[in-house]
Amino acid sequence: MPTEVTSSLPEAVQARPRSRRAAILARWIVGALFIYMGLSKALDPVDFLKLVRQYDLFANHYLLNLTAACLPWFEVFCGVLLLAGIGVRGTALVVIVMLIPFTILVTDRALDLAQLGNLPFCAVRFNCGCGAGEVNICAKILENTALTLLSAWLIWKQPNQAAGGAS
Repeated sequence: MPTEVTSSLPEAVQARPRSRRAAILARWIVGALFIYMGLSKALDPVDFLKLVRQYDLFANHYLLNLTAACLPWFEVFCGVLLLAGIGVRGTALVVIVMLIPFTILVTDRALDLAQLGNLPFCAVRFNCGCGAGEVNICAKILENTALTLLSAWLIWKQPNQAAGGAS
């Protein structure tokens, strides 16, 4: 009987590190993408401001300028936190809170462009302001959905597994 317990122990021990490695990989992917996208916007703030204007979010130009100036650096900050494994659950939640409204805005803009150009939805390509230049809307929605799901997964992981010991 002791042989059965010890023979099943290595499987349980191996499953935990595999899950931990998957969580680390997930937060590195999300973190690196947020750093890249944030920096690409932050390094060209005037262009990003023009792209933010397309969405008609704010009538007040001060709020528009504040959003265009701060949002990219906030994205970089969130990406750094995820890479470092600091506050993973909270940061992943903040990432979701950014991704969902942005995805809705981009989808709405793409629907307008598809209707104006009499195009199929997935044929729409435009610079959505995400930092990657002109993108195919369907690919962007899939990317944002994947990032949202990865972030949600990080929230529900055990704190010691998702952050490699820190949460």
